[in-house]
Amino acid sequence: MDCTNVERPVVQQLSLVVRERAVVEGATEILKVIRPDWCHDNVRFKLFTDGITNKLVGCFKQPGESVDSKGTTTEPEDVVLIRVYGNKTDLLIDRRKETENIQLLHRYGYAPALYATFTNGLAYEYVPGVTLTPDTCQADAVWPLVARRMAQMHKVRPDDPSAGNEPALPAKLDQFLKLVPNRFGNALKDERVWKVFPSVTELRNEFDTLYARLLETDSPVVFCHNDLLLGNVIYDEVRSRVTFIDYEYAAPNHQAFDIGNHFTEFAGIDDIDYGRYPTLEFQLRWLRVYLQEYLGESVPVTDSAVQRLYVQVNQYALASHFLWAIWALIQAEHSTIDFDFVQFGATRFLEYRRRKEEFLALRFTN
Repeated sequence: MDCTNVERPVVQQLSLVVRERAVVEGATEILKVIRPDWCHDNVRFKLFTDGITNKLVGCFKQPGESVDSKGTTTEPEDVVLIRVYGNKTDLLIDRRKETENIQLLHRYGYAPALYATFTNGLAYEYVPGVTLTPDTCQADAVWPLVARRMAQMHKVRPDDPSAGNEPALPAKLDQFLKLVPNRFGNALKDERVWKVFPSVTELRNEFDTLYARLLETDSPVVFCHNDLLLGNVIYDEVRSRVTFIDYEYAAPNHQAFDIGNHFTEFAGIDDIDYGRYPTLEFQLRWLRVYLQEYLGESVPVTDSAVQRLYVQVNQYALASHFLWAIWALIQAEHSTIDFDFVQFGATRFLEYRRRKEEFLALRFTN
């Protein structure tokens, strides 16, 4: 093959479907378009299994089997990540908006470069580093980076000033509730779900009451990630930097939701332990660093401002549990990924119920 250098367009739009069971084959077809200068024989693929919604494959351009002067294998010269959307996830996510979000945030330096979109996925830049874990998310070298980066993202202004600034939370929850089936296709799942969850009508009423309470906290609407689970934060120890990925749900939303959602994710996904939910002391330190970045050097961060945000964040954490519990019910019906979404949803809904009274009792003084 003639592996000549070819100028690459910024973002390609490909009419191509990558089958979930043939990800590598589909990735190969995409690379022919977005990396035509790659020699096929020197491309390596690595399937990642962290996600519970999408499938991810890393595509590495390698310089053959050469080694450096120290005898170690040389690093790949270029890496492309290809993400294949999970089955029926278009029911949940505005894909056009997602690509706009990635491009917007990349211009600010907050997101990877987007190389291409295809019918059921994206190809984008590999960011060096490792995803956070329930241990590293509270490490002193890491959490201030996350707090500052979130504050920076919350100050981003979307390109279209006429797009409005309505919080995404109520509309997204309403959308999710409409997608919950009255009866699940799998009888065992159906039985397990309704042992824990009330009816959709009762869920809607429950959330409406909760949201009315949350609105009383006056949490401002900012540009949010809305899904900052640990797997969506890449920590680069060498550069002392964090990068957020997967902007599927990014949209204007309540500031406190984004932070509270991140805190609920400290519990992990595969082995959920809400004993890892951050303590009062940790949260106050985290929130102070966040506010220092968000407000800027000219505005002093007062104890009362930190306390106010603490109350807002923990009360909006309840909405995070509620939202992702409902999301899990939809995934339980449609996803082909091997993951117990019913258990995940039940765990989050039960945690919502367990902490509801405690968190809603929190108060701050103006």
